[in-house]
Amino acid sequence: MTGSLLLRNARLLDPLSGEYTEGDLRCADGRVAEVGPGLAAADVPTLDVRGAVVLPGLIDAHVHVTASTADLGSLPSSSPSYVAAHAARTMSRMLDRGFTTVRDVAGADFGLADAQAEGLFRGPRLLFCGRALSQTGGHGDSRTRGSQVQDDHPCCAGLSRVADGEDAVRAAARDELRKGAHHLKVMASGGVASPTDRVDSTQYSAGELRAIVEEAEAANRYVAAHAYTARAVNRALELGVRSIEHGNLIDDRSVELFREHDAFLVPTLVTYWALKEEGREHGLPESSRRKVDDVLGAGLAALDRAARGGVRLVYGTDLLGGMHRHQNHEFRLRAEVQSPLEVLRSATSTAAELLNLTGEIGTLAVGAHADLLVVDGDPLADAGVLAEPKHFRHIVQGGEVVSG
Repeated sequence: MTGSLLLRNARLLDPLSGEYTEGDLRCADGRVAEVGPGLAAADVPTLDVRGAVVLPGLIDAHVHVTASTADLGSLPSSSPSYVAAHAARTMSRMLDRGFTTVRDVAGADFGLADAQAEGLFRGPRLLFCGRALSQTGGHGDSRTRGSQVQDDHPCCAGLSRVADGEDAVRAAARDELRKGAHHLKVMASGGVASPTDRVDSTQYSAGELRAIVEEAEAANRYVAAHAYTARAVNRALELGVRSIEHGNLIDDRSVELFREHDAFLVPTLVTYWALKEEGREHGLPESSRRKVDDVLGAGLAALDRAARGGVRLVYGTDLLGGMHRHQNHEFRLRAEVQSPLEVLRSATSTAAELLNLTGEIGTLAVGAHADLLVVDGDPLADAGVLAEPKHFRHIVQGGEVVSG
């Protein structure tokens, strides 16, 4: 029976309450059908998971599944079919790390999402934005100073598209929404992996950002913004952006604005750690490597400031190329300033809230997608349990065991 499974003798972990209950969990038709002691189900595959913890499948809310290299400027010259093959392998490995849902924030499109949903390859459920929107000379403009031509052809691989002016950004936003984008991504500050901008710059005018937010809200979607400095973050929040990606250089006013606007922060600490350690061998240009130090040291301090201030924090990794394998290391980095439960919530219940999928993912509640992890060890006592997939006894997606 497809998507049907019975887990017996589990320690069921509710991330929202942070409490364990002993019992069984039954999946039917890919959903959680029943939770409680002594459940019975005839002709259903059954696993006795005595001694293990069952928790919801993990959510990574900042990935780039098409980033087969850290040299992002080279992607538009790659064959789309080659990039898609890389993405399928990257997503399969994400599933093996316990991530059953991911939010792609530039690069993935409806084709990858449809292929995963139809079972053409194994991988996490994929929420996509299509191309991120960037101003000329912004974080999504991969041209070097001596280049003039910008090719944003939609059939070419790439993470971003360049649009300038309120009319142009409205058209670009509407185009991504037309293709099924779950959210829009904007480059609201400079970044590391871009050749001509400064990390401390602000990008897009207030009018342009406001126009993009209006288009997203009109379609019942939201905007995620790449932003580092407090100046860029605060401006984006005031203009209606719902999630800030990175936010390494936020200040106390940022914390106030996050709370005032019910916005989310998605730190991505592990990517700076990985870029520092391995960026060169995975294609990160030297000009970008010099920028890593600007944001690396500030990341943990920003996370601590946000956590103490009551900001809603969501798990994100932002890894590129061969560095994707460090995806779970973010649990260990965040545990330096947060409790294991707080980090777990960022990858389950709080992430689901950001994705507008509360009750669907990130929970063991009846009716939710039956995306589950069966782990050895106590993830509330040691965040390292989730940092190392060797502790995962089984990974369940849609009520089917897909690993272990």
